[in-house]
Amino acid sequence: MVGFGRTGRWFAFEHFNVVPDLITFAKGVNSGYVPAGGVVVSEHISEYFKSNFFMGGLTYSGHPLAMSSIVATLDAMEEEGIVRYADEVGNTVLGPALIELMEKHTSIGDIRGKGMFWALELVEDRATREPLSAQKMGALKAKLTDKGLLSFIVNNRIHVAPPLIIKPNEIEQGVAIISQVLSEFDH
Repeated sequence: MVGFGRTGRWFAFEHFNVVPDLITFAKGVNSGYVPAGGVVVSEHISEYFKSNFFMGGLTYSGHPLAMSSIVATLDAMEEEGIVRYADEVGNTVLGPALIELMEKHTSIGDIRGKGMFWALELVEDRATREPLSAQKMGALKAKLTDKGLLSFIVNNRIHVAPPLIIKPNEIEQGVAIISQVLSEFDH
């Protein structure tokens, strides 16, 4: 969910001072055009497999169609500056617009994110941080859908993860819809 440019870096760990031993990835590697996934391991981990056989692999491992879709997608993302764009627009347009929403709506208890991946945590009461009920979240999702916004809701959170090529005016339009609907849930 946080790889291949979503946070404004190729992988979210690049925002922090960490080096993972293992990275798993899937549909984001080729925008979901063809089923594909993989694992990247550190040099330290790969050393083990120089003298130890790994009993793994599946029928479609290394399928040429999937592999070529990966290469084409990554090449296009690099050539078109998609990750840089996600970082720039996500952190100068989307993030600030969502932070402004929190200042306006008491139903938002917390906001967090980077680039083009954010979450609005919705609450009954900011002081107690009691999550907005499942019933209200269902109603909220229905209202967002009625206004033309497909939402990504998990528990009491609205995940905001638009296409990495979204235009600033489209962000403003989506945030305006969220704001309009949240007005009905503020206390």
